[in-house]
Amino acid sequence: MKRSIIDTTGMELEDKVVAIKRVTKVVKGGRNMRFSALVVVGDKKGHVGAGLGKAAEIPEAIRKGKEAAMKHMIELPLDENGSVPHDFIGKFGSATVLMKRSPEGTGIIAGGPVRSVLELAGFKNIRTKSLGSNNKQNVVLATIDGLSQLKTPEEVAAARGISMEELMA
Repeated sequence: MKRSIIDTTGMELEDKVVAIKRVTKVVKGGRNMRFSALVVVGDKKGHVGAGLGKAAEIPEAIRKGKEAAMKHMIELPLDENGSVPHDFIGKFGSATVLMKRSPEGTGIIAGGPVRSVLELAGFKNIRTKSLGSNNKQNVVLATIDGLSQLKTPEEVAAARGISMEELMA
């Protein structure tokens, strides 16, 4: 379920609900039902974030998750063919997500939770493999962790103290 919202910074954001869980707490008087919603927010231009919202009703949990995702947005470098600048691995808990750069025309090859994050981030060509845990929350957070580690060739050259020509050679 995708919706379009406008952030306070003027970015046109889309959000997608990845998972809704019903959580039950057993108390003296019976069972308390609450809901937990995992929401991913992005502008399809290199900004993405994920958030978890918890509330007594589903719409309220989604709203809280959306607000949390907007607070935790990260900026990503996209290369000329809508892929990642280099291969990398993201980890969170026991979930590991491997992401590889791909040539034009590949599309997004990814499983459910990872696909949501990559589509809203704006990637067009990327291959991924989810390893370890398949818990949706941990897989989404592992993807965000991996994406936050991305570096552009310019950043790598500056960190090494060499020119772009020396880096590419």
